[in-house]
Amino acid sequence: MPAPRLRTAFVAAFLALSAAPLGACGDKPVAAPSGPAVATSAADAGGMAALTAAAKKEGSLNTIALPRDWANYGALIDGFEKKYGIKVTVENPEGTSQDEINALKEHRPEGRAPDVIDVGGSFAQSAARQGLLAPYKVAAFGQIPEEQKDPNARWYNNYGGYISIGCDAKRVKTCPSTFADLRKPEYKGQVSLNGDPTKSGSAFAGVYAAALANGGSFDNIQPGIDFFAELSKNGNFNPVGSSPDTIVKGQTPISIDWDFLNLGYADEFREKGADVDWRTAIPFDGSFAEYYANGVNKDAPHPAAARLWQEYVFSPEGQNIRLGAYARPVLLDAMEEDGTLDKAAAEKLPTVEGTPVFPTEGQTEKARETVNRGWAEAVPG
Repeated sequence: MPAPRLRTAFVAAFLALSAAPLGACGDKPVAAPSGPAVATSAADAGGMAALTAAAKKEGSLNTIALPRDWANYGALIDGFEKKYGIKVTVENPEGTSQDEINALKEHRPEGRAPDVIDVGGSFAQSAARQGLLAPYKVAAFGQIPEEQKDPNARWYNNYGGYISIGCDAKRVKTCPSTFADLRKPEYKGQVSLNGDPTKSGSAFAGVYAAALANGGSFDNIQPGIDFFAELSKNGNFNPVGSSPDTIVKGQTPISIDWDFLNLGYADEFREKGADVDWRTAIPFDGSFAEYYANGVNKDAPHPAAARLWQEYVFSPEGQNIRLGAYARPVLLDAMEEDGTLDKAAAEKLPTVEGTPVFPTEGQTEKARETVNRGWAEAVPG
């Protein structure tokens, strides 16, 4: 932050320049920003062909916190690079949603900020409120359900799933299938989350699901915090954040995480011949579904590539790639109607009862404030 004296001098100089008549001393009026950096749609950028050409000229796309085994990001990145010849760089692959928001702000002066983000819904809403995201309507924007997008197109959901309980049947005699089961003494030291709920969208969702299973509601996440405080007190909670690596090592034999991750891990372990029998259950006593949202950095270093990436992940090709990793694409219903859905992949999705209901932005923000305020004290790590 500049010193007050320097800031005052800068403001004075700016005002003096502003007061000068346009065209004085041969000066030309400064043109308003144009091109992909301010385009709010592909048409606004001159059409898909023009947007694609501009993105190819940039040649790079900065991303962050995109593990290759998360919702088929490996296949999406490979597909985008092959299709457009644009190099995708992934900073901090195992980072959290909060890390992504921090990078938007902290890396801006260095020109290496993420061009796009993929974060939990509450983090996307927070980024929009902070003025960090650019409005951009992908071609399929009109097909995204109203409750799954920002009306100003600063973020919109791309894929999602249900909170589930993953379990290594080789290390756990009887795998749990409900949140109530997790209280049993036989699971001492075995129950984990995918990270810290104050930073991780998946862990936050796990606490929300636990709240619903224990008398809470979208308006009251405190029972979820109390549930994990109880597990911590009786020794069942394991503060190690779960991942494929910790699962294979036997550190986190029970993991509360998204169903698309747990189901994908099972495939991964089988393919690699890992000594793991990973099973997935969606708890009926705490059914919680959520989607992850995508957005474009307002100050994206590669604005055309950022917008082209959005078009790709919301295209039928991108959405079906998600589906191939058990992630439910936000355009699933629309694609089923227009015949572009990969039906074989859709049939592999686990069966769930009822239609998912989602918390409002206000409810999510209130829940996040409650978790941020009380988690560390209630569940010491």
